[in-house]
Amino acid sequence: MPELPDIAAYIGALEERIVGQPLEHVRIASAFLLRTAQPPVASAEGRLVRELRRIGKRIAIGLDDDLWLVLHLMIAGRLHWKPAGAKLAGRNNLAAFDFPNGSLVLTEAGTKRRASLHVFDNEEGLQSIDPGGIEVFATSLDSFRSALTAENRTLKRALTDPRILSGIGNAYSDEILHAAQLSPITLTHKLHPQEWERLFTATRNTLQLWIDRLQSESKAGFPEKVTAFRKDMAVHGRYGEPCPRCGQKVQRIRYADNETNYCAQCQTGGKILADRSLSRLLGADWPRTLDELEALKRR
Repeated sequence: MPELPDIAAYIGALEERIVGQPLEHVRIASAFLLRTAQPPVASAEGRLVRELRRIGKRIAIGLDDDLWLVLHLMIAGRLHWKPAGAKLAGRNNLAAFDFPNGSLVLTEAGTKRRASLHVFDNEEGLQSIDPGGIEVFATSLDSFRSALTAENRTLKRALTDPRILSGIGNAYSDEILHAAQLSPITLTHKLHPQEWERLFTATRNTLQLWIDRLQSESKAGFPEKVTAFRKDMAVHGRYGEPCPRCGQKVQRIRYADNETNYCAQCQTGGKILADRSLSRLLGADWPRTLDELEALKRR
């Protein structure tokens, strides 16, 4: 699922292409994509794009008169920049947003239709889909700690809960915890002050590192290869491969459809966590599906 660095790369690439441009047509090929009835999506046609925002893991396109199109790519949704008027051929092509200089095409691999489009006609509507998590780059260590200790959660769950932190998911939480040299199953109420400092610093540094990398890549063209598995990640998706810090094999905890990767030498004092009891512990602290996780909102 595209997370904060990936969404930032998309937004950076789109700002160069569509801000100040009129949205000429919206073509929707999948009846499952559009999740709102009013205002009609056709009302966006002919309006200029004024700004883009990231709301958690969503991309918000702001048009004239405070109209907003909000895309949530979920697990398999991806964006592509095509020549103007590109055809929507094939069942994976869900929608196209046509501009004078090109078409933004939304695709979704697989058969499950999780990606969504919402249309709002004011700021209040836009904020209604914000899960409520704090922005890591706009908060202090004390606020970061307060947010993560509101409930006694495993670090893995706390980092990925959209009500707690904005834009972090499975991939970058693994990278953050490896950088901080902390176990994914450590409970937030058990962290010591110096560990909070390491976690806060690792969260900001890891996200900034990947924001910079992905935006640098996107300068050569639109980010077409957005993926949660990158060869230069430290642990995520690298089960059985050597840890770049110590050389020991990367381990994993599997639960439901999720997997957490970590280095036992660097993060857990050499202890292997991937047994049934610990998988159950992490699983009990995690929604049963990614759909449930993404549906969480602060009340």
